[in-house]
Amino acid sequence: MAYPDILHHGAKDGVTGSCHQLLMDAQHSLLIDCGLFQGAETSAEGKSAADRLAIEFPLDTIKALVATHVHIDHVGRIPYLLAAGFKGPILCSEPSAKLLPIVLEDAFKLGFSRDQKQVERYIKLIEQRIIALPYKTWFTLQDTASLVCRIRLQRAGHILGSAYVEIDLHYPETGEKKRIVFSGDLGAPHAPLLPAPKPPYRADILVIESTYGDRLHEDRRTRRQRLESVIEQALANNGTVLIPAFSIGRTQELLYELEDIIHSKKLDAASKGNKAAVNPALTSGKATGERGEPKANNSGQSEINWPTLPIILDSPLASRFTQVYRELKPFWDNEALQRLKQGRNPLGFEQLITVDSHQAHLAMVRHLTATARPAIVIAGNGMCSSGRIVNYLKAMLHDPRHDVLFIGYQAQGTPGRAIQMYGGRGGYVDLDAERYKIGAKINTIGGYSAHADQKGLLGFVTRMRHWPSQVRIVHGETGAKQEFGERLKALYKDKQRPLELIIPSGTNK
Repeated sequence: MAYPDILHHGAKDGVTGSCHQLLMDAQHSLLIDCGLFQGAETSAEGKSAADRLAIEFPLDTIKALVATHVHIDHVGRIPYLLAAGFKGPILCSEPSAKLLPIVLEDAFKLGFSRDQKQVERYIKLIEQRIIALPYKTWFTLQDTASLVCRIRLQRAGHILGSAYVEIDLHYPETGEKKRIVFSGDLGAPHAPLLPAPKPPYRADILVIESTYGDRLHEDRRTRRQRLESVIEQALANNGTVLIPAFSIGRTQELLYELEDIIHSKKLDAASKGNKAAVNPALTSGKATGERGEPKANNSGQSEINWPTLPIILDSPLASRFTQVYRELKPFWDNEALQRLKQGRNPLGFEQLITVDSHQAHLAMVRHLTATARPAIVIAGNGMCSSGRIVNYLKAMLHDPRHDVLFIGYQAQGTPGRAIQMYGGRGGYVDLDAERYKIGAKINTIGGYSAHADQKGLLGFVTRMRHWPSQVRIVHGETGAKQEFGERLKALYKDKQRPLELIIPSGTNK
């Protein structure tokens, strides 16, 4: 076998389950990510959901795991990796080192045990395994007479702590050198809190995601205005806007932009000499179940008073992540740091109400269902396949007064994709084996994806000083991978550069 080589244990036939093994030589390999399969991919290739959790590849040569970021489809199988006998370190960025134990604690409780002592022992083991790497700094993993391996993480702009991975391999006996780059999930420009990713200087082999390899995002610079417009139209019906959101990344971006809308509305009100008084019952930071009545305009519709509009974050996990985001301010971008200097609190504003206990969650669902008062609810999970958003959907999805607003990718086979496809067409969705009519209005706002679009992905490759001679396209649906590959081949042909394009499918390679 010629080295280096790469095996793909996940994210080769879809967008979840990322797991790639870099074979450096016969005795040494490196694992990049070890994520959960989600949606229809949980039972792909004729395997059951349980089978898709199993670690079915040998671990004897794997010297370390590199976690590009802490989304569950990139790290969710780490508990199963440890249970299978993996003994090596877990390398990740400094922000990810703070976030990863929270993610894996939740994964452990869902998949293994809720016994607190077992959970604490497990998290302590995770923390002992983690090696936090500063961005832009080389880390030597292996240095022998036959192999030298160095690893460097660079900002990927996807979520806080996300990284793409540069791996330099040197084979002293032959003098051969190779640089392999794993993109992880790449972010898009104009994302709140995060600087846009900059491509590497060079790569010989590139493994790149392709989630949006076949499309362009809507203009991200105007998405805040579109968010404001959609929410105002929805709330005019005296209903609740339900926003399914991932606990980490999307939720914090959404809070950041909602705070900016509210800040602007307060400035507008102050300039008109009509500064809104904020009802303490709405801004205590905890769910109270009591809200002020909305004012009606001449048309009979509610006039939305943004400075008193409750923003309800109903996700204990998202609340924990948001707190850690606040603690990681040194990794925020310049725009966010400027807002802090102005005395603003982008992730902890006064209208934000957090719902912690399950009892408070159920009470909130009942209250909003009964009153249909204007409110915004952000609840996990992002694809409506589990979590607290499901209870809101069961109670409110049939009612045309309410709206469901999608701001993230909905994978095939998830309830979110079904609601998105069949809402407004007299359709239905199955939730927990029961069928629910879709009567609420369904909205989708583009430009909120945390992934780079086709232009961004192509730019990641073509803005390198030295383009990779081998590109492996992963983490995308079939059409997205193929179209992205065709666009890439055309660019290489225009520049008369050699390209070995590999789109793994079915087998590991």
